[in-house]
Amino acid sequence: MARYIGPVCRLCRREGMKLFLKGERCHSAKCAIEKRNFVPGQHGKDRKAKIVGYGLQLREKQKVRRIYGVLETQFRNTFEKAVHMKGIAGENLLASLERRLDNVIYRMGLGASRSQARQIVRHGHVQVNGRKVNIPSFVVKIGDEITIRESSKTNAAILSSRDATAHAPSPSWMDVDKENLKGRIISNPRRDELTQIPINEQLIVELYSK
Repeated sequence: MARYIGPVCRLCRREGMKLFLKGERCHSAKCAIEKRNFVPGQHGKDRKAKIVGYGLQLREKQKVRRIYGVLETQFRNTFEKAVHMKGIAGENLLASLERRLDNVIYRMGLGASRSQARQIVRHGHVQVNGRKVNIPSFVVKIGDEITIRESSKTNAAILSSRDATAHAPSPSWMDVDKENLKGRIISNPRRDELTQIPINEQLIVELYSK
């Protein structure tokens, strides 16, 4: 499975904001944005040109791709499916990304970051409706029950993430039982709950509509 394996703090610096790609580190003074809030590269400090038009659309698309850890082909395919769904294409796109299994594990508080949640899925710790699923891009639907396998309920990374997010509220579109490491999808994701990072999905629609 293709994925980005480079330094993720560099991605946050490129977008000029925290994308929360490294879990607890993003909330500490060690965050790269706190130390070097400028574009990476030899001339990063000198790159102050205003971004307009196509540049804005491209940056918005790249930002969303990086938030969810999706490469270009996957992202484009997700967009094409979103266009053919009922409703607004941009909101359909974000809702589809939210319903990826790796993101669901992250939203349940069982992964400190989406990359850690992806690893938890890939290592076979997760079940959907009682069956093991190790595909991070698996899209859940209303009524699906997501659980941690019985043999994985003592996994240190999962328990640590659960404890760190014990007081964080769960999205309204999930019914999460953190104590028993399980959750159920009860509705489609709401647009106002999709991410803590500001996103203008209309720019992405405009970019791909050219």
